[in-house]
Amino acid sequence: MHVLAQEQLRLDAGPVDYLLLALYFAFVLGIGLLARRSVSSSLDFFLSGRSLPAWVTGLAFIAANLGAVEIIGMSANGAQYGMPTMHYFWVGAIPAMLFLGVVMMPFYYGSKVRSVPEFMLRRFGKAAHLVNAISFAVAQLLIAGVNLFLLASIVNVLLGWPLWVSVIIAALIVLSYTGLGGLSAAIYNEVLQFFVIVAALLPLTIVGMIKVGGWSGLVDKVSTQYGANELSAWPGNELTGFGSNFLSVLGIVFGLGFVLAFGYWTTNFVEVQRAMASKSMSAAQRTPIIGAFPKMLIPFLVIIPGMIAGASVQEMMVFKQTGEGNVEYNDALLLLMRDLLPNGILGIALAGLLASFMAGMAANLSSFNTVFTYDIWQAYVIRNRPDSYYLNMGRWVTVGSTVIAIGTAFIASGYSNLMDYLQQLFSLFNAPLFATFILGMFWKRMTPAAGWSGLVLGTAASLSVFLMAETGVLDLLGQGASFVGAGAAFVVDILVSVVVSLATRPKPAAELVGLVYGLTPKEERTASTTGEDSGWYRRPGLLAGIVLVIVIILNIVFG
Repeated sequence: MHVLAQEQLRLDAGPVDYLLLALYFAFVLGIGLLARRSVSSSLDFFLSGRSLPAWVTGLAFIAANLGAVEIIGMSANGAQYGMPTMHYFWVGAIPAMLFLGVVMMPFYYGSKVRSVPEFMLRRFGKAAHLVNAISFAVAQLLIAGVNLFLLASIVNVLLGWPLWVSVIIAALIVLSYTGLGGLSAAIYNEVLQFFVIVAALLPLTIVGMIKVGGWSGLVDKVSTQYGANELSAWPGNELTGFGSNFLSVLGIVFGLGFVLAFGYWTTNFVEVQRAMASKSMSAAQRTPIIGAFPKMLIPFLVIIPGMIAGASVQEMMVFKQTGEGNVEYNDALLLLMRDLLPNGILGIALAGLLASFMAGMAANLSSFNTVFTYDIWQAYVIRNRPDSYYLNMGRWVTVGSTVIAIGTAFIASGYSNLMDYLQQLFSLFNAPLFATFILGMFWKRMTPAAGWSGLVLGTAASLSVFLMAETGVLDLLGQGASFVGAGAAFVVDILVSVVVSLATRPKPAAELVGLVYGLTPKEERTASTTGEDSGWYRRPGLLAGIVLVIVIILNIVFG
């Protein structure tokens, strides 16, 4: 199944465009080689030796999340649903990012864990650790497949090579720089990619706005063609698939804003790993908060172009009204580029798209790598080897995971709006983990047995909602099934954990210091305010407050 019928989306790239692309790749591989020089131990390879400044990790934090998923998925959502997509940012990301920075980060950074599964190991013991490590590894490979599929589809559109050739070539490029320099290479590349992505999307948005006649022109076009629902973010019925406004808002606030978002941002090692690489606890706390500033504005670069495509690109309008034609919502951004961008700018835009997919895939691979090497291989398969063994192992695992991702890329090619697929994955893997985590962190009575049984049954609950929605037992359209699934997973997990905890023996309190909120002394979870961390503009709490105010204003203006 091709992303687009070839002749329809042959992007006419000229020599200038190819030159810009080549330059960009030269930079990326150069950074990989430079970073390789500073990789001497496995801590360097997997966590950059904990030495990076907050602004670097803050931008990387957002770039890792600005993968294909975000750019193609969110513009597809913009074309399909309009303004309600904003919830993925202002309700479904910012509050959770602030919570991660202010509350959770001191724990992670203070307990010096290398990954989320490692936290599970110390808090709940081996069974919970193994369940979590395996589920995380599977999720990463499935998501890497999505990024790889999109990366390949761009190559396919550009050069006209068959999809499977494009997939393999794309995989090799990502492999080469992640394999060379580990996390530092991935992070510095992400900062570069962040600027390239913005340089690509900004002109597209501006030219697009001029084409439809400014904001008022867009409002006009959208409301005459599809009704005013698409212009206000609340209650967002189209997005959730609920008929009643109240249920829809509840689904967005509890399902997306709380369970899915907090589950994603606070336990997703891909994101947390970026903050763990910073050089002090204050910098680690500031990482997600600094990231929240650009995160608020990204919808204007992704959702708005999606809406412009839905209201002005010929094929898109036909598809949206009749459901016919060779296009899909995933193509919104590419079609807009085809219609609006001149050569030269096109090269930058393509580099930006390739950059974002590579950032996403490198993030999946580097975190799969860490978890597989430390949490599965070193913990259960081959123990007590010298550090160099695991460092080499890490490089081989990268190769193996790339090969598997090529397989999962073909699963992803079956969905017409990739966001639907991704939300399903998150409700399966992240929601139950978040429940176990938050309960284990604040309630010291929770026992090791409750840790793993809650995870298993929570995931099962989410899976059964998914199957019921697929077979039509539950009538849920849009992304409602994943919001409900996430809610179910959370509730079941909490209930199971409480019941099992009351029937089994907890760990002694002495073993839980640094892992449970009430048992950790205040100075261990407070960042310093002197030296490099001094100054009011470096206080995590204050920065978080500023972000929150801006988000509330945005919700009111565009609500």
